[in-house]
Amino acid sequence: MDYSNQQKEICEKYQIAFHEAPANLKVGISLNVKEGVLPINGLRHQPEGDTSGWYIWAGEEFSEDPDFFVPLHIEHLESWCPIVLKFLGLSPGSRFLVTPNFEDVWQDEALLNT
Repeated sequence: MDYSNQQKEICEKYQIAFHEAPANLKVGISLNVKEGVLPINGLRHQPEGDTSGWYIWAGEEFSEDPDFFVPLHIEHLESWCPIVLKFLGLSPGSRFLVTPNFEDVWQDEALLNT
């Protein structure tokens, strides 16, 4: 499971600095991602401790429920939702929205202030 080349290509495509997200780190992810709900959304805060800074959820709604996100090691994303792996090299302050036929990536500087 080495997606670093795809991650670097995405960073170059959107002109965003590459910031590695090692497979042993965790993301916060909503359970509906594993259920195949679309679109898939992701945002990245600064990495801290054993977390990558990534929060990933599915659908149009973002929940404020404290149990909405569960921790998951990046290495398990291949079985949960492999479509997101190529985006995980985007630097903190990045966001993405993806479906099988569409992708968008942008910077959200507000993510760096939380």
